[in-house]
Amino acid sequence: MTTTPNPVSLPAGEDLITLGGGCFWCTEAVFLRVKGVLGVESGYTNGQVAQPNYEQVCSGNTGHAEVVRVRFDTRVVSLEDLLQVFFTIHDPTTLNRQGADVGTQYRSGIYYTRPEQLGVIRQVLDEAQRAHGGKVVTEVQPEQNYWPAEAYHQDYFANHPEQGYCAFVVAPKVDKFAKKFKELLKDEAAG
Repeated sequence: MTTTPNPVSLPAGEDLITLGGGCFWCTEAVFLRVKGVLGVESGYTNGQVAQPNYEQVCSGNTGHAEVVRVRFDTRVVSLEDLLQVFFTIHDPTTLNRQGADVGTQYRSGIYYTRPEQLGVIRQVLDEAQRAHGGKVVTEVQPEQNYWPAEAYHQDYFANHPEQGYCAFVVAPKVDKFAKKFKELLKDEAAG
């Protein structure tokens, strides 16, 4: 594998970060509500299998993490803000698990798309380490071998809000974000 991120071309004023915070349904549902976020795609990254599918990733044998790729307008929201949200909506101290979701695919990870992002990532990670008594296990690596998740995983919470996992796991994370980060909450009327 290469040691540089996947090349991504973005218009001026836009950036991209890939985050693994457990089940991608949860992280996607939150980041879609952040002001300045232009798009969120659920996917798989940093494994050894090309173009993996959900069943392969869930087996734990591909090495991939379930992630969201977050494209954002740097004039509206900063990478620092997004990472602070990230460290609030999942438990970065549990190795290879989030709640009842267990396996390497649910690991906490920040996968950068540009080496220039590392300074901010390290700063926010240091803050998280202090806040959690040095117990944060979040990995930081260049994004490699990213593959989008199947279409039925995209916008999952929006399409299935009454489904059990969405109602009892995703919805509380969305509520926690909305209460703690009111200033980052998108105006729902604006979308």
